[in-house]
Amino acid sequence: MHELNRYDLGEIATALQDQTYDEHRWLINPETGEIVFWTSDTGIDGENPVDLDELDELDLIGIDPLPSYIWYQDMVDFTEQVSDEQAQRRLVRALDGNGAFRRFRRELHEEYPHLLDAWHAFRDGRAERRAVEWLADNSLIAEEAATRFLHEHPDPAVP
Repeated sequence: MHELNRYDLGEIATALQDQTYDEHRWLINPETGEIVFWTSDTGIDGENPVDLDELDELDLIGIDPLPSYIWYQDMVDFTEQVSDEQAQRRLVRALDGNGAFRRFRRELHEEYPHLLDAWHAFRDGRAERRAVEWLADNSLIAEEAATRFLHEHPDPAVP
């Protein structure tokens, strides 16, 4: 097991959110904590193509993205906590149907920019906690370290 501070939680969170993984993969070196980016055209060094099967020899662990409904639920949870009833109603409407991610972002940017900082803190906090959970699930950090981090980093307050 390694220490949590050896890992870049932001990079792991980005990999867990990346829904375009058909074209590329995010991988982590469990010994160093380094995140590498693989594409079929450029491999992991940016120059030499390599098949994913060959990466197993390098002892890298793939970071598979989490389903989009998990990230959608963050928008729902945030919206439920918004105290401005009009803003809450409009954000709920934005979340209905296909295109919810785009509509939610547009609604925040155009109508409620004062909520943007709170949304970013909420979204980023959730993403970092998921990165810690992923590290623990893959036995890269101790379960106790993950539990401590999750306890010390609750969701931020939403205005």
